[in-house]
Amino acid sequence: MHLPIFGVDFSSSPSRRKPIVVASASLHATAQTGSASHGLRLDGFERLETLEAFSAWLQRAGPWVGGFDFPFALPRAFLQAALWPPFQGDAQAAAPWPEHVRHVATLARTDLVAAFRAYCNARPPGAKFAHRPCDEPAGASPSMKWVNPPVAFMMHAGAPRLLQAGLSLPGLQAGDPQRVALEAYPGYLARLVLARRSYKSDDRRKQDAARLQAREDLLAALERHSLQEIGLQRPDEPSLMLECTAPARAWCRDDPSGDALDAWLCAIQAAVGVLRQQADPGSQYGMAPVDPLEGWIVSVPRPL
Repeated sequence: MHLPIFGVDFSSSPSRRKPIVVASASLHATAQTGSASHGLRLDGFERLETLEAFSAWLQRAGPWVGGFDFPFALPRAFLQAALWPPFQGDAQAAAPWPEHVRHVATLARTDLVAAFRAYCNARPPGAKFAHRPCDEPAGASPSMKWVNPPVAFMMHAGAPRLLQAGLSLPGLQAGDPQRVALEAYPGYLARLVLARRSYKSDDRRKQDAARLQAREDLLAALERHSLQEIGLQRPDEPSLMLECTAPARAWCRDDPSGDALDAWLCAIQAAVGVLRQQADPGSQYGMAPVDPLEGWIVSVPRPL
């Protein structure tokens, strides 16, 4: 079994300087004494410098599974307060996520920011933003945040393209079963290893030796320790062994923006989801139960 696995570090305004970075990996079965195991080999990276190139890339023939580093939906609480679909008319829509995303696609960024400001201004200090249930356990920013980082703009640019491409999003959209998109968040895996150490920056003044060392330490931990030891996999799961070609590892280490490393972390999270789906086809890639509007982040456990 060789299944292409992709990890996508997304940009809402890609360019030559700041492209969308796609990690290309292969999930394969291996033999390990005493237990079933799988390997995930990182082969290399692609750079997509426009959103049009990203849309074209999504049409790549399957089978493949991708982990995408952007929120797939805005929070339910915000959508209800704004009276945006699916909370216009029939709140029990059969397909709430596609209806929500189609509406967001009709809006300009200025429309989004105006609605977000209105919501936040009506909220008490310390509770300005609405959150999805998956945000807190992942350590992710709320998906309606439009600055530092502007993840709402990433959702606005990315989610409609997933919908238009006809991909299958477990729990959200029953599209092409040969092309599967999972929401990923590389910061979750990075913090399991580094805690709060910073390993990347787009600011050249902050691209220092300490962050370079943090990237090296993160890569070394992924090489030397199992994902069970790191905490991404449960002890009862088949082990996933990670491999990198030398050029791919060097790119992860030497890219001070962290985009290549983040793409690799997204691919690892997606592969963990695939193994959980293989072990339990009803698990929705280990994310079940998936809220049909807000979704869930692959490999992130639910709070007890």
